[in-house]
Amino acid sequence: MTIALGLVATVALPAYAFAPGSDDLQFEASASSALTKAEAQSVEVDNSVTAAAVSRDSYAVTTKAEIDEAAAAEAARAAAAAAAVSYTASYNGPSVSEFLANPPYPSFDLASVYNVASQYQGVPYVYGGATPAGFDCSGFVMYVFAQFGISMPHSSSGQGAMGTRISEADAVPGDLVIMPGHDGFYAGNGMILHAPYEGASVRVQPIWTSDYYIVRIGI
Repeated sequence: MTIALGLVATVALPAYAFAPGSDDLQFEASASSALTKAEAQSVEVDNSVTAAAVSRDSYAVTTKAEIDEAAAAEAARAAAAAAAVSYTASYNGPSVSEFLANPPYPSFDLASVYNVASQYQGVPYVYGGATPAGFDCSGFVMYVFAQFGISMPHSSSGQGAMGTRISEADAVPGDLVIMPGHDGFYAGNGMILHAPYEGASVRVQPIWTSDYYIVRIGI
């Protein structure tokens, strides 16, 4: 019986022989993977793209002085309203509507208008007032003209719109002096008869501004 003995030999190969090599195309790094490993980036932006507008929130602060001023103004308005209610309750003479229904001076002329208006000098100014218990500027004019049967709005601008504008050289007592937010009777020689402001009374005084014009009612 013959037994053949064989030799088993182990051949040591380099480790890189079993790993993909750079010469094997199927294992080469792609262009995209190479860029990823290098952390390289490229961004193209179209010229039509504009940067978004950035706005910053803003706020306004009301100071204590402004708050106090607003509170004082509101208190003054409340006091004026209370005064108007008080004077209305205390007056029992003829009203504008009663004069219009039965005017005591049906014959109208400017001299008579001024003479009637002059009788109310000393009447206190009251906001919204339109009787001898208290007048504001247009309430005074309205009350006087009502006695001649002429109905007027309780508004200086509305009263000015009722008449014909004339030159100061042609003005006579009884015409109206119209100012922004105010009016009264022309008193001659650059003077005005009017109900001026809170705390004052109907009086004659020089016209203090150049911002006015003269209106005549009835022409």
